[in-house]
Amino acid sequence: MKKIILIALFLISAVSTVKAQELKWYTDVREAITVSNKEQKPMLMFFTGSDWCGWCIRLQNEVLKTDEFKKWAASNVILVELDYPRAVAQSPEIKNQNNELQQAFGIQGFPTVFFTSAESKDGKINFKGLGKTGYVAGGPTAWLTVAEGIVHPKKS
Repeated sequence: MKKIILIALFLISAVSTVKAQELKWYTDVREAITVSNKEQKPMLMFFTGSDWCGWCIRLQNEVLKTDEFKKWAASNVILVELDYPRAVAQSPEIKNQNNELQQAFGIQGFPTVFFTSAESKDGKINFKGLGKTGYVAGGPTAWLTVAEGIVHPKKS
């Protein structure tokens, strides 16, 4: 009986740990801005073609889905996914928002990861760009080194 209780407790804690590691990816940029300002963290805006862009899928699998990235992201950034799928339907609002942001940030290729802070005043959004990157070879450690340099630049 004790073994069954211990196994049950272990499974419950394992499930809790997995859920705790799941990150919230916002698709509504206005909601992300509100959270970003409240938590005083910059936004990581991931411009992706999730169902057709090979490098985007590779960045997802090699970096964005790793525990190392999840741990870093949870304490450093608010995550925003701006997707441009070919086979998946999107609401007109999300499609328009993403197209406007692609133009505003001058995104010409995927994946592009843009780090920014923003404020919304009188219905207008003002972005302050911190830097950008894309796919970085070398797995999560190499990618996070670049990201960390953008989010927390060394002052000289």
